[in-house]
Amino acid sequence: MLIREAASEDHAEIHAVVAAAFDRTPEGHQGEADLVDALRADGDALVELVAEEDGFIVGHLLFSRLETRQGATDTGARFAALAPLSVLPARQRDGIGLALMQVGHELCRKAGVEAVIVLGHPDYYPRAGYSAAAATTVTAPFSGPSFMALALTPGALDAPTTIAYAPAFGL
Repeated sequence: MLIREAASEDHAEIHAVVAAAFDRTPEGHQGEADLVDALRADGDALVELVAEEDGFIVGHLLFSRLETRQGATDTGARFAALAPLSVLPARQRDGIGLALMQVGHELCRKAGVEAVIVLGHPDYYPRAGYSAAAATTVTAPFSGPSFMALALTPGALDAPTTIAYAPAFGL
C-alpha cells in the first residue's frame, strides 16, 4: 500500500471512495464527498492524502484549516480539522485509516499545524492519540466524547481557544 498526497486527477475516485465509506442509507449519502470537493474549491484543504493499492484508491484523508481565537483576537495558532477520513467498506479494519493519520500528522507538523481537531468515533480516534480530554480547552460548535483533539506541538492545547470551521462545513 502506498500513502501519497492526493493529485487533481484523483478527485473523481476520491469522491467515489468517500461516498462509499459514508453510504449508510438506502438513498446514499454524498454529504462528506461534497464536503471534500467544497473544501478543496474554497482553498481550505491543508493536507490531503490517499491510500493506494494496486493502482486504486482505497482510503482518503483531508485536513482543513481552522480559525483560532482567544477572545476577539486571532491567536495566530495553526489548527486543522481532520474530516473526513474514509476507507472503502471492504478495506475497513485493515489499518488504512491509522496509517493515513500517521502520515497526515507528520505532514501537518511539517506545515506548521500545532493541533488537530476531530469529531469522530470515541473508540477509534484515541488509537491515533486523540482524546476528548485534550479538547477541553477548545470552544467549538461541538462537545462531548466525540469531540477530540491532538496536540502536534507541545502546549498547543494548553490555552483556551475558540475555533471556527471552514465555511464548507456549514456551521
